Amino acid sequence: MYRYFDAQDQLLYVGKAISLKKRVSSYFQKNHGGTRTGHMLSKIVRMETTVVRSEAEALLLENNLIKTQNPKYNILFRDDKSYPYLKMTGVPPAASIKPDTPLAAQFSRVSYYRGGVEKKHRYFGPYPSAWAVKEAILLMQKVFRLRTCEDPVFSNRSRPCLLYQIKRCSAPCVGHISAHDYANDVANAEKFLRGDAQGVMKHLEARMMAHSDKLEFEQAAELRNQVAALSNVLHQQSMDNVEDRDVDILAVKVQGGKACVNLAMVRGGRHLGDRPYFPVHVEDAAGLLDEAAEEAIEAAKADVEGQAAASAVVVPSQSVEVQVLEAFLSQHYIDVPMPPTLIVSEPVNKGLLKLLSEQVGFKVTAIHQPREQRRAWLDMAQTNAAIQLARLLAEEGSQQARTRALAEALDMAMDNLDDLRVECFDISHTAGEATQASCVVFHHHKMQNSEYRRFNIDGITPGDDYAAMRQVLTRRYSKIAEALNEAKHAGVTPTGTARLPDLVLVDGGKGQVSMAREVFEQLGLDLSLIVGVEKGEGRKVGLEELVFADGRDKVYLGSDSAALMLVAQIRDEAHRFAITGMRAQRAKVRVGGGKLEEIAGVGPKRRAKLLQRFGGVRGVGQASVEDLATVEGISKDLAEEIYRALH
Repeated sequence: MYRYFDAQDQLLYVGKAISLKKRVSSYFQKNHGGTRTGHMLSKIVRMETTVVRSEAEALLLENNLIKTQNPKYNILFRDDKSYPYLKMTGVPPAASIKPDTPLAAQFSRVSYYRGGVEKKHRYFGPYPSAWAVKEAILLMQKVFRLRTCEDPVFSNRSRPCLLYQIKRCSAPCVGHISAHDYANDVANAEKFLRGDAQGVMKHLEARMMAHSDKLEFEQAAELRNQVAALSNVLHQQSMDNVEDRDVDILAVKVQGGKACVNLAMVRGGRHLGDRPYFPVHVEDAAGLLDEAAEEAIEAAKADVEGQAAASAVVVPSQSVEVQVLEAFLSQHYIDVPMPPTLIVSEPVNKGLLKLLSEQVGFKVTAIHQPREQRRAWLDMAQTNAAIQLARLLAEEGSQQARTRALAEALDMAMDNLDDLRVECFDISHTAGEATQASCVVFHHHKMQNSEYRRFNIDGITPGDDYAAMRQVLTRRYSKIAEALNEAKHAGVTPTGTARLPDLVLVDGGKGQVSMAREVFEQLGLDLSLIVGVEKGEGRKVGLEELVFADGRDKVYLGSDSAALMLVAQIRDEAHRFAITGMRAQRAKVRVGGGKLEEIAGVGPKRRAKLLQRFGGVRGVGQASVEDLATVEGISKDLAEEIYRALH
């Protein structure tokens, strides 16, 4: 294992090599030109190494480091969110109910869950999407009529809810079903979720016949309805397979320098849907990994120990698909439960499977060329991978085309359109109340939410949008202007946060642009960066005109212009971001909710008691010190403190 670092001690790349000398020297024997690999080589200042027992072990270690350190030039799968689960609370069916067990805890609740797993509850999954969990919950309601209400609702019901009326719940909250019968339903539901659907069906049929023999026809009819509902569900689940209980199907598609891994899940014998993953840096890492493959092949051929030793050397394939799949397997299952069977579109290194098996504690098998039902699953996963990748390429192509159209429309000389940075400002308030300014950022062909900023505007005449624009632009660019001046006097090139955007969009016409021009003139910044988005006749979308601060004539790009579509998207996002912030600020100002939170000694419990006692913040503000002191937990000194804070 080797790791490259730059001058700032940032990890650039993690790799593995059978022959470290050959592998590392190969980077510098070729001319990589202006590629990203060439940029990486120019940044390397030092290297660290770690010796491991096998290449498969090196692969696992490599991807553990990639997952935790996010090196810039490796294939990286980024998790946008954790997987959801179906959660069952309450006492397990086999456990005995203690006398002091709360009523709600005696009747298990089925719910959607995402987060850390607790031992006192039962979890089923993971599921590939929230939709799949909600479908499973609906199934639990239809067939087993399990409750979904939260414990406070359950504990305070005096009559059945609508779900009981439409036969989606057995109403344990009001005693319409005994704890024993409900526990049987929970046990059957758990068996079904684990894949024993036929066993559940036979058990229900046996109970139905037993009630029928005893002439208990009402109970038999209820079980008959359950059997019918379960039979209907099993008929609809055409993709059920009683042999494969827990399986992951992984299909890889690589095209246009991008890759997609489509992960489909089978849990309890039921196909739960799929989820696409798009790794980053595939175009960079593919070339580097291919060089490593060539080196491994040469090492195997040159092995002096003979054919047997050469065959023991793990030779990675040069296929990018294989490299992406192995990276996914090594990274994804670090923190996600792994099933015992994998169905894959590419062959998987046996050494990697062996190490994964040791990692999870049971044998993991990977089937590359499946048959029958498994073949159908893999074909479906491959089709979905191709569709998802085509969608991604189409979206990125259109986004890049819009960026290019904007640069051409404004005559912007850009060597690399990926670096085009646009910042857009908007002002929002309600009749001068709670004025806020927003700054949104467009970079790398998309909106960068993490770089958005809001500015509370103070010290201006309420409703003066021009003064608000002056204040936000001054606050945003004054420090950047100072850094640019210092770099200019020092004779160095400014970097990092001292970089100005390539375009500053202002939501407004001549007035707002004039105000922006004044700010930039005072700060000594380039006026050509400022562009105002002036609404057209009747404020109709598509009729906007661009107003320039440097004296150029107004430009109308046309309603079907890709450049105008991009400008409108950025402007609308700035407007949305400003409005949401303004509404939150306005609500806080109007109700005075923030004042109680800021008082030392008034925590959530005391605040709740105050609001409940006086009917809201306004009532608390109108109360006297003596009235405040009558609330439980509020001393005379604290009451005086609250009164002073609110007055």
